[in-house]
Amino acid sequence: RIGQTVAGLMVQPEGPQLVALSAEGFDTHANQGAAQGVLANRLAYLDSLAEGLREGLGAQWSKTVVVFATEFGRTARVNGTGGTDHGTGGAMLLAGGALRGGRVAGQWPGIARGELYQDRDLHATTDLRGVFKGVLAAHLGVGESALETRVFPDSGKAVPVENLVARTRAAA
Repeated sequence: RIGQTVAGLMVQPEGPQLVALSAEGFDTHANQGAAQGVLANRLAYLDSLAEGLREGLGAQWSKTVVVFATEFGRTARVNGTGGTDHGTGGAMLLAGGALRGGRVAGQWPGIARGELYQDRDLHATTDLRGVFKGVLAAHLGVGESALETRVFPDSGKAVPVENLVARTRAAA
């Protein structure tokens, strides 16, 4: 219901163009593989949230970009309690009708033996600020100067990821 509620606010004539939500409870260290475990429940929640947004936005979905991000990665190797610990690299998921979707955008170094950072973590290959910069610039028209000084101060080395957005909000 949260996704539909947020979407209802966004489709109002003077509704917000940008919304940030926080979903907690993903920092689990045990029993992550359980079918009804904490991780499965949290991922089901995210799925429900995204579906609620899509349904609630209706035709506006074609003008929408949703970014699912985390502040820290997880290890690729399972720990002794059937979970994962804090790690170096992670993943972001992007959804929405305004995207150039259906692909992995970025480098995927793999998770096989010898491909992991310190034989336990995903390599951090893309600065998350670069993904946000790419979306904010292409989708909402936020200028480079504002991105590097106000949105992400001192982030000149975080290069915007290009070609993520197919339709800008204004043009859609």
